Amino acid sequence: MSLHAVTLCLFLGLVAYSAAADKNWRKNALVYQVYPRSFKDSNGDGVGDLNGITSKLEHIKDIGATAFWISPINTSPMVDFGYDISNFTDIDPVFGTLADFQKLTARAKALGLKVLLDFVPNHSSHEHEWFKKSVKRIKPYDEYYIWRDAKVVNGVRHPPNNWLSVFWGSAWEWNQERGQYYFHQFAVGQPDLNYRSKALDQEMKNVLKFWLDRGVEGFRIDAINHMFEDPRFLDEPRSFLPGVKPNEYEYLDHIYTRNLNETYDVLKSWRNLLDQHSKLHGTDPKIILTEAYTFMPLTMKYYTYGSNAPMNFMFIADLNNGSTASDFKRTIDNWMNNIPDGEYVANWVVGNHDNHRAASRFGTLRADQLNMLSLILPGIGIVYNGDEIGMEDNVISWKDTVDPAGCNAGPDKYHLKSRDPERTPFQWDNTKNAGFTTGNKTWLPVHPNYKTLNLAAQKKVPISHYNVFKSLVRLRQLPVLRDGALENILVHDNVLGIVRRLRGSPPVALLVNFSNSPIVVDVSTRLNLPRVLTVYTASIYSKIPVGSRVDASKLTIPGSASIVLSTPSLGKYLQAL
Repeated sequence: MSLHAVTLCLFLGLVAYSAAADKNWRKNALVYQVYPRSFKDSNGDGVGDLNGITSKLEHIKDIGATAFWISPINTSPMVDFGYDISNFTDIDPVFGTLADFQKLTARAKALGLKVLLDFVPNHSSHEHEWFKKSVKRIKPYDEYYIWRDAKVVNGVRHPPNNWLSVFWGSAWEWNQERGQYYFHQFAVGQPDLNYRSKALDQEMKNVLKFWLDRGVEGFRIDAINHMFEDPRFLDEPRSFLPGVKPNEYEYLDHIYTRNLNETYDVLKSWRNLLDQHSKLHGTDPKIILTEAYTFMPLTMKYYTYGSNAPMNFMFIADLNNGSTASDFKRTIDNWMNNIPDGEYVANWVVGNHDNHRAASRFGTLRADQLNMLSLILPGIGIVYNGDEIGMEDNVISWKDTVDPAGCNAGPDKYHLKSRDPERTPFQWDNTKNAGFTTGNKTWLPVHPNYKTLNLAAQKKVPISHYNVFKSLVRLRQLPVLRDGALENILVHDNVLGIVRRLRGSPPVALLVNFSNSPIVVDVSTRLNLPRVLTVYTASIYSKIPVGSRVDASKLTIPGSASIVLSTPSLGKYLQAL
């Protein structure tokens, strides 16, 4: 058979495969998180907005994302920068209007991108009309929130129990008008909603339907494991963690305010709502991502109650720049081995707006490592805006700190709690304010490295974080990375090997050196690969030329480098894309 005929067969096979894959897009999606305040400002006020996002959708399409998730854009007094919602079915003026949102969804659809929204079910703003009516005991709103009488000791009023807020201090706030305390797991301006109220439960279903009717293809559900509290309102026990003060959240073991079983039943009802909406309107299946920093068995349970991706925070919470190759192998194996039987798939979260950036957590030399892992491992990749170009945390002074988690910690500890460093504006180019805004001021200071670390600069050179990312997303279109088997192998004490195999396709291998020094390994024998392999891509500081052929029996992997290898025949498959 001629090379032309082989290429044609590969092309036709990939077209048929791609058509089938599109119908089940959730299984191998690349989800790109947009933090709207920091993505792109269209009107010069220094805060990102919807029209700014719309103007940059081509970038999201260009890097190969399947879908993008937008952090909260609802009406809000911005106590917690959008996570305190005063109207779940409208857009905050700082971001634009519902009409702007419709323009965004229309443009995204034209580009083949799916729009996901942040859904914040645990709490509202204290400025929400529901809360105002609840204060006045107007039915049914009187039961929309968690209210309790004070505990009176020797004539002095105290909170009902010892429950603490994630943002420090008591989780109870006295309301003089109602004459009771209300419960808030986060900021004082974020009263918790009461899902034991059937009326409130239906209100939140109506919110989901409102956005589904406006073209939303799914939701990332915020802090889902905080949704229910034990109705006995018992004091929580001490955690006995060292160095933790009594007013810090970590001082208690939160057995009565997190991870209650009722949460899963509510999630199942939301799954049913989304599925019914898709069936009724003949649209693609909707996706649900759930955020819960919790234990493995409780995380896995979200799969069976309707989450397509119980968000896997191992790269954030479990592993760090001191973790070994063995640590990574064990942690990856643990996730893969615990996924329930059935059609469930893994997911890999590289970073988000609540945690330090990947390049800062793992170091500049390893800035590409987590992206490479998330795109070679099977399942859904979830990437935070800016990580595709290796953005780093900015140093934010106490004066410039705006995050309530940092402000509440005070000037001595703010740097330990503040999430501002990872939320700084996207670095589009080397013009004023990194091309983020035409205004003179940005809501958070732009990182001073934007002059050299920016998207425009990385597009102009062959070796860049942007080009490494794009090349891997292109590779993900091949059946071997969509359906291939996973082998997770310790090649050396300091080298992890990830191999994907599928009959009829060339294997793809990722090698990660966790040492700062070069290491020589026999990849051919250890990973059962041919002796001659081609470098498909490599982390930018590895200095390994892309396209070069290597002797896999004595391969030198530079310190802190990550390399993707395959057989020379991989090129034929890529040409057919």
